Amino acid sequence: MPDFDLHPPDLQPILLHPRKGRGAVSQPAHRFMAERRGGFDDGWPPGEDGAALPPATEVLFEDARSAISANDSIDIPFDYSVNPYRGCEHGCIYCFARPTHSYLGFSPGLDFETKIVAKRNIAAVLAREIARPAYRPSVINIGPATDCYQPVERELKLTRAVIEVLGAARHPFSLITKSSGVERDLDLIAPLAARRLAAAYVTVTTLDDRLARILEPRAASPRRRLRTIRALAQAGVPVGVSVAPQIPFITEDMERVLQAAREAGAARAFYTVLRLPWELSGLFQDWLQAHFPDRAARVMARVREMARVREMRGGRDYDAAWGQRMHGQGVWAELLRQRFHAACQRLGFDRDRTPLDLGRFRPPAGEGQGELFD
Repeated sequence: MPDFDLHPPDLQPILLHPRKGRGAVSQPAHRFMAERRGGFDDGWPPGEDGAALPPATEVLFEDARSAISANDSIDIPFDYSVNPYRGCEHGCIYCFARPTHSYLGFSPGLDFETKIVAKRNIAAVLAREIARPAYRPSVINIGPATDCYQPVERELKLTRAVIEVLGAARHPFSLITKSSGVERDLDLIAPLAARRLAAAYVTVTTLDDRLARILEPRAASPRRRLRTIRALAQAGVPVGVSVAPQIPFITEDMERVLQAAREAGAARAFYTVLRLPWELSGLFQDWLQAHFPDRAARVMARVREMARVREMRGGRDYDAAWGQRMHGQGVWAELLRQRFHAACQRLGFDRDRTPLDLGRFRPPAGEGQGELFD
């Protein structure tokens, strides 16, 4: 495959205009396209106020052939995962899952946050998979790629159906979200947590409301997420906070986030640094130029320093090697690690993840799922 180039030299990119309620400011061709197309600014404002018109969200349905994804990376603390959705309306510009939309023939840019694919049969497929005689339970993480409580979940309730299947089988699970929508399902999650079958993590990237609005535009506000942490903790659900990703010269309040999350009831914490696989590098740089042109070069220099990458290689602006991609390398990465661990020690965060009980698992029987609780 030839090196991927977001902006071929013979094409002039359109001027970048932030779109209200959307994270990406560009719509690049995905890396599997045989042709590249560009555009130019003709001087006409894209909207009445000069800002680009916000594209509408479209929900597409698919019948999943499998529900459980296996993980063999040493960087990920779970063996299995389930993602009810492809794409995510939250629109987080840093999302490492954006390039996966290329496999669907969509752009990792605006398509990722406006063309949401819902796996409408995910619960039934999951029930079949965990009922197989050869299946051996391990903690399943719900929503590690795209948020399982993004806005469309309010109507489709696919995540709730997944939890019902796991609860009926007494299968342990964790979930991660940056949405207050998880509170809707506390009637299911809290009783399971009381039996050491469920845990939750909430991502709080920054407490800066203005930054959050452009960094992750359709996610809950930072303070609303802190209220969600409090609601989960008060319901007896083991809850942790993710302060990820850490972006040099952009997210600068990690200690404040950790303190606020601890006060809200989070018992454990983790972080990662910004990763820029495939098309995400160009998308993030477009976002930087649109929102932070004064520091864009500094940010990218530090990102490449942490990844030990001095220039773009085949469209990739980071090193995907296991064991270093999550926390980076070099002086800045080490200082970040020290800051994180010092804050966690001072605030009394647990070092270990919540142990969940694998011994209660009972495979679904036939077509019925049995009782949720015995």
